[in-house]
Amino acid sequence: MALQAPSLMRAPAAQRSAPPRPSFSAPWSLRLPAPARRRVATAARITMRVASKQAYICRDCGYIYNDRTPFDKLADNYFCPVCGAPKRRFRPYEPAVSKNANATDARKARKEELKKEESMGKALPIAIVVGIIALAGLYFYLNNVYS
Repeated sequence: MALQAPSLMRAPAAQRSAPPRPSFSAPWSLRLPAPARRRVATAARITMRVASKQAYICRDCGYIYNDRTPFDKLADNYFCPVCGAPKRRFRPYEPAVSKNANATDARKARKEELKKEESMGKALPIAIVVGIIALAGLYFYLNNVYS
């Protein structure tokens, strides 16, 4: 006969219960995963780097030094790669530096501006001396006329 009592039938594999486990070990499904490593909060790193880099410009040709190595840390025998001027001919450069700052046309324009600034610096003492001489001459002239 094809029909048997339900208690005598074997249950499918999915419905079978697991064999009894010893009381001292937890079943695999209840075991907790290994604890994840926690990140420990650390203080911010303190570095000796300067936040803003200073660019330096060559007074002779207008080349702008703006590399990773700070200008002050360069050797004293550093020379301008364009015109060969020594390190002492560079001065700090304040305006923002663009990527094509050392293109030939940009360097020539900066060189002209530098020459104008330096010529004004040389002419100013001469103008002061001429002004003082003119005032002294006016003083002596007025003293001779009204005395």
